[in-house]
Amino acid sequence: MNVLEAVLERITYANEDNGYTVAKVDTGRGDLVTVVGALLGAQPGESIRMRGHWGSHPQYGKQFHVDDYTTILPATIQGIRRYLGSGLIKGIGPVLADKIVTHFGVGALDVIEHEPERLIEVPKLGPKRTKAIAAAWEEQKAIKEVMIFLQGVGVSTSLAVRIYKQYTDKAIEVVKEEPYRLANDVWGIGFKTADVIAKAVGIPHDSPQRVKAGLQFTLSEATTDGNCYLPEQSLIADAIKILQVDAGLVIDCLAELVEEEGVVREEFPDDEVAVYLIPFHRAEISLAAQLKRLLHSDDDRMPGFANVNWDKAFAWLGTELEQHQAEAVKLALTQKVAVLTGGPGCGKSFTVRSIVRLAQAKQAKIVLAAPTGRAAKRLSELTGHEARTVHRLLELRPGGDAAYDRDHPLDADLVVVDEASMLDLLLANKLVKAVPPGAYLLLVGDVDQLPSVGAGEVLRDVLAQGSPIPNVRLTHIFRQAQESGVVTNAHRINSGDYPQVQGLPDFFLFSTDEAEEAATMTVDVVANRIPRKFRLDPRKDIQVLAPMHRGPAGAGALNTILQEALTPSRENLPEKRFGGRVFKVGDKVTQIRNNYDKGKNGVFNGTLGNVIALDPVEQKLTIRTDEDEEVDYEFSELDELSHAYAMTIHRSQGSEYPCVVIPITTSAWMMLQRNLLYTAVTRAKKLVVLVGSKKAIGQAVRTVGAGRRHTALAYRLRQTSDSR
Repeated sequence: MNVLEAVLERITYANEDNGYTVAKVDTGRGDLVTVVGALLGAQPGESIRMRGHWGSHPQYGKQFHVDDYTTILPATIQGIRRYLGSGLIKGIGPVLADKIVTHFGVGALDVIEHEPERLIEVPKLGPKRTKAIAAAWEEQKAIKEVMIFLQGVGVSTSLAVRIYKQYTDKAIEVVKEEPYRLANDVWGIGFKTADVIAKAVGIPHDSPQRVKAGLQFTLSEATTDGNCYLPEQSLIADAIKILQVDAGLVIDCLAELVEEEGVVREEFPDDEVAVYLIPFHRAEISLAAQLKRLLHSDDDRMPGFANVNWDKAFAWLGTELEQHQAEAVKLALTQKVAVLTGGPGCGKSFTVRSIVRLAQAKQAKIVLAAPTGRAAKRLSELTGHEARTVHRLLELRPGGDAAYDRDHPLDADLVVVDEASMLDLLLANKLVKAVPPGAYLLLVGDVDQLPSVGAGEVLRDVLAQGSPIPNVRLTHIFRQAQESGVVTNAHRINSGDYPQVQGLPDFFLFSTDEAEEAATMTVDVVANRIPRKFRLDPRKDIQVLAPMHRGPAGAGALNTILQEALTPSRENLPEKRFGGRVFKVGDKVTQIRNNYDKGKNGVFNGTLGNVIALDPVEQKLTIRTDEDEEVDYEFSELDELSHAYAMTIHRSQGSEYPCVVIPITTSAWMMLQRNLLYTAVTRAKKLVVLVGSKKAIGQAVRTVGAGRRHTALAYRLRQTSDSR
């Protein structure tokens, strides 16, 4: 075992999942030395003492393999200046570091540690900033303690920071005594990470604490796959696989969880026994009851349409409606809950506009909403009436509670929700609760698209056979839409027919059977060919949609090479490396979790934006979202963001782009389904380019889907009792 002391100059690569790092260090002897291994949490500018051994890599030469390290404070003026100016301490950049070291010399760190109030002696450094620097120093020390403790179990830097922020000075105590709490309390830590930590701190493999946490984790994983519950036998079988314990122990612990009200067990008439996490059970019962309450309400906030002369009303609109469109307009304005569905080019937008115009003519209070910022903006442009995201409409607060609910309903006579296929169970329940009795609710969406990213398939369940909710499906494709290759091919795909890929001005295929070649071709199409031929901006107008995240032509790999092509590094522009990714000003990014504490009313999974500022001193990055809101992220929060030059088709729901490029290869074979390709194609307004394999396209068109999710909303809607 050797010991190496050096200053960490730069991190070349860091794996946020396991802490493995490749870095360059300065030993003070001239050349930089490559070090690899366990450098979790180490920051450029820090002086570190590493234990490990020397080795040689056939390609990269001599390296020092690190087994563990400790931070040591630098002792020289130059070392202290570099350490303070590295961005490690929030609020201190290179300029201020120079001033502090010039004033205090080698005693600078000692002053910050023991007499931070003296920092006010530094020219132009006021009391407020002095206090902030002292607080940042203390937090950094405390986080480092937690990171050193967690280093042995491979927890990433960002998660260590989150653990510290959640529990502050109780962090180590919670980790040692209640490690499974982390899975519930700290975003980014699931059961598996908590289980590794639990094992390291001595929690027995067959501990009831572990088994109950494993059962709840299994149910939680099922909700991320879209299920509202799991059949009891499936839950037990899945939990046994994950936990590797006896079935009897799992069954006993499940019974205890039901008694403790950790989960809910419900028997359905078909003898299926369902097990729910409590929030999903409550939401499903509530949503069904609220929809029926609205539908059968004796109140009426738009009585003017009860006896309207529809021939006159339609003549007043000045444009002829197709039969099903006219039926939909009547339904929306006479039935208190209704659904309008149909594919592209069938006139959903025109029908919605007609409904809104007639309601406006009667001075109705109209509220328009959609699940995403882009969809809300499109709805607003279509109707000429303000539309908001569902989250902003309800004014969701930290913790997820809404300002508007059953006790404080919206002031609305008509509520129209577009892109309703995106509504998951929890959000739909919050929304419907806020609709006042007597108001009219219209859900608009394409039921043939992918269901919501979150649990449930609300639109499909509301349209299911036996549902009391009235609906109209538009099927007539209008002549103008028939001239669009995008629209006609969307309907071909939805019918199980191979799309026409030749002779159309707005639908193309670049054919290749190799996934790696498809990735290279995708970048060329986005960065060069489309901008040259169609004069579209590769950042604003073109969106790459991949069937999956992984693989050579997946969204992850494509993001890396598209970033290089569209947002190359430039001198004098700061960047922030986070794990294996680099964030730069100009990057397209997307939020990958619901965070109710960010922005005015939260920032939600799927929100898109662009990086407009990056401040290494204050350690924050600013994005402007597609709702034109500026939102700050601390560097420790960057695992909430993902690059969005390419994204999965699931993440694109509710958005619309001038041009969509779809890499589709056999490497994504298990994901290739009809509604996936249909959803991708229907995201495009003007132009679709497929890149990849004809065989893969054929597989997607032929494969109907993997069956229904485990939901019981349709069953609850069929029940005659209006339980409240």
